[in-house]
Amino acid sequence: MWKNYLSSIIKDSQFKAPATEKEIISIKKELNTELPKKLTELYKETNGVDGEYYSYIWSTDQMVRENLSVWDIEEYENYKKPDNLLFFVDAGNGDLFGYLIVDGKVQNENIYGWNHEDGSQKIIASSLEEFIKGWYSGGISI
Repeated sequence: MWKNYLSSIIKDSQFKAPATEKEIISIKKELNTELPKKLTELYKETNGVDGEYYSYIWSTDQMVRENLSVWDIEEYENYKKPDNLLFFVDAGNGDLFGYLIVDGKVQNENIYGWNHEDGSQKIIASSLEEFIKGWYSGGISI
């Protein structure tokens, strides 16, 4: 389902082998956070989606690395660090996209954009499908 959906929107999609159960569990363990159902389903089909120049959806390993890196920063200059979001891809300019989390649980299906320059967060899509379609077809911008 996800590979077909992604291929219909992103013409240069390059799929990886499906994520193993161990790789999916490692996200929960390393980030102390449950993965949302749809992202788990996507990872069970492909452990990330690459294009010619960058990742469209991070692999499970990259997801862990990137979240730990961003969450580990003590303080951003003028705003709170974004440790209330579970990121799964970047915008290519320093901004990140993810799900709202509270106490290790994803709160809803909304996808949030986090602005790395001012720390602002806003809902940009109501689901993973809407995010993929809007972001990669140009209907969503930040």
